[in-house]
Amino acid sequence: MSENTRRMVINMGNMIIDNTTKEFMRDCVGQHMSVIGEKDSKVLVVNADLMKTCRNSSFVEKYPNRSFNVGIAEQNLISFAAGLAHEGFKPYVFSMAPFLSMRACEQCRTDVAYANLNMKIVGAYSGVSGGISGATHWGMEDCSIFVSMPNMSVIEFSDTNQAKSILESTLEHEGPVYFRVTVEPTYRIYSEEEHFEVGGSKELKEGSDGVFLCSGVLVAKALEAARILEEEKGLSIGVTDMYSIKPIDEEAILKAAKTGHIVAAQDHLIHGGLCSVISNTLAQKGFGIRYKALGIEDKFNTMAHAPALYEKFGLDINGLKEAMIELFD
Repeated sequence: MSENTRRMVINMGNMIIDNTTKEFMRDCVGQHMSVIGEKDSKVLVVNADLMKTCRNSSFVEKYPNRSFNVGIAEQNLISFAAGLAHEGFKPYVFSMAPFLSMRACEQCRTDVAYANLNMKIVGAYSGVSGGISGATHWGMEDCSIFVSMPNMSVIEFSDTNQAKSILESTLEHEGPVYFRVTVEPTYRIYSEEEHFEVGGSKELKEGSDGVFLCSGVLVAKALEAARILEEEKGLSIGVTDMYSIKPIDEEAILKAAKTGHIVAAQDHLIHGGLCSVISNTLAQKGFGIRYKALGIEDKFNTMAHAPALYEKFGLDINGLKEAMIELFD
């Protein structure tokens, strides 16, 4: 089934399912930094010569004295920003997910996480959203790397209103946070009034037969897959946005487990990301259920546009739907 088979705008309280208008997450996040900067004069933006890629131009133009470009030197980027954090500033560091998580891994761990600094790390090109840029520019491992660091929180945005809310809430959050930012277009899910905090989740649709637990661009796809399953199979399938990957909302996972059927999905390697956190939680809590994890397969893949890759890995609407159906066979 095509991703565009059914176009809709549905208002459900503070949730708006709108797949008629595509929005770009990195545009939203980069441009909203001007609002964040206005709210707190200690906010700084530090970049590694990717101002245009990370969409920070508006902040740089408005606050030139609070903007820093260290050049293409991600290790120096993190250590430089860590020094600013030690001085009481609130640096928001921008680059591509693979460069931050791998090239500057030691600096993120030792300079930032070890010191538990109030520093926010924003990684664009999360998952395979970079498409034809290829594996060198895919953030396939970033979530697993940052989840493994003590003190580090990990967040993945699913829509632009959520991104704005979380960015603002992290102004007062103590400790470092890593944000996964897709370059694929997203659909509107939440209203501007919805509030989010580190450690939470959002149940978007209740289900008695099974639940999709997912994050990022897959949340909107799961909502449509759940609608199709109800319409075609008579299944009541819930959808929960697990936007806080660390700390994870264990209660949301355990509630989903009571249905007996869970499909977990993330634009990330099948190992180490959201699916692994969910699997570990279920195992430690002693839940034996029908369970399927969807993610990027454990090998390097040929470059392609992101939608084609999502279809290949079962991370599109049809893939999510079929994964859930398999649990009932």
